[in-house]
Amino acid sequence: MELVDDVRKGSVRALAKLITLVENEMPNALEAMENIYPYTGNAYIIGITGPPGAGKSTLTDKITQKLRSQNFTVGIVAIDPTSPFSGGALLGDRVRMQGISSDEGVFIRSMATRGSLGGLSRATGDTVKILDAFGKDYVIIETVGVGQDEVDIIKTADVSILVVMPGGGDDIQAIKAGIMEIGDIFVVNKSDRDGADRLVTEINMMLNLGATTRDWIPPVLKTIAPEEKGVDSLLEKISEHREFLVSSGRLSYQRKERIRNDIIKIVEYEIFRYLDRLIREDKELFEQRLEDIVSKKEDPYRISKKMIDAIGRRISDN
Repeated sequence: MELVDDVRKGSVRALAKLITLVENEMPNALEAMENIYPYTGNAYIIGITGPPGAGKSTLTDKITQKLRSQNFTVGIVAIDPTSPFSGGALLGDRVRMQGISSDEGVFIRSMATRGSLGGLSRATGDTVKILDAFGKDYVIIETVGVGQDEVDIIKTADVSILVVMPGGGDDIQAIKAGIMEIGDIFVVNKSDRDGADRLVTEINMMLNLGATTRDWIPPVLKTIAPEEKGVDSLLEKISEHREFLVSSGRLSYQRKERIRNDIIKIVEYEIFRYLDRLIREDKELFEQRLEDIVSKKEDPYRISKKMIDAIGRRISDN
């Protein structure tokens, strides 16, 4: 509680420590989040996603600079992929954010995915809440380079910006299927390259196919992030989208759905931890069951059902 109080008082040191506490899943992390939660719900959350190399970090840097020029404070959560071999992550996004890294009104936190799918770290949502409670006006989440189905950002952000670039081979391949449906705003970055206008046309054509089922038609913008071209127009569209969400009641609906997803994730995680503890407590029995499955005396489906039933009985007994 003392750490939470220090965060509420504006201590950057306490902010970093609390995020580390949550990210490392320390025993008192859940209690800390219980205490921080009443102070959340004020920040506007911007999600920036897209394929690798599209310029997400540079665009995040320029958006933040523009928001700071309007005296808004900004928190940034930059997600980097974890190596499946070494378990390490480069955490190099802040290298491309040199222009804002020393700004006292900006807090940047690089995080590894730690094996989580969907383009986000498991601790991302809690980190956003902590930055929100700290008093940041905006929180920007930059995901790892995502493919067609890594769409967790839509469950976390108020507005999802999909950044693509021309010249990436089959341009439309990077933005079809599931990921095409999550964008509230589309940005064709590096638009000084050949094929930018064609890519804008292709995206608009795809969006127009489903236009009759949408209240908000996602705009498609061109930017050249290093030169700040198009960034002002992007901020205008972010503001327009926010006004749309508020006036239509979608913002409160989205945040209610976010709470629903948070509860499900917390329950799933706690069940996983409970199951892991059961296996470790009776490791010999579990190993014997594995041997039975290998020898075809048992099958994984029946064993899984027995384990679920055992969890259910323990919960009932408690």
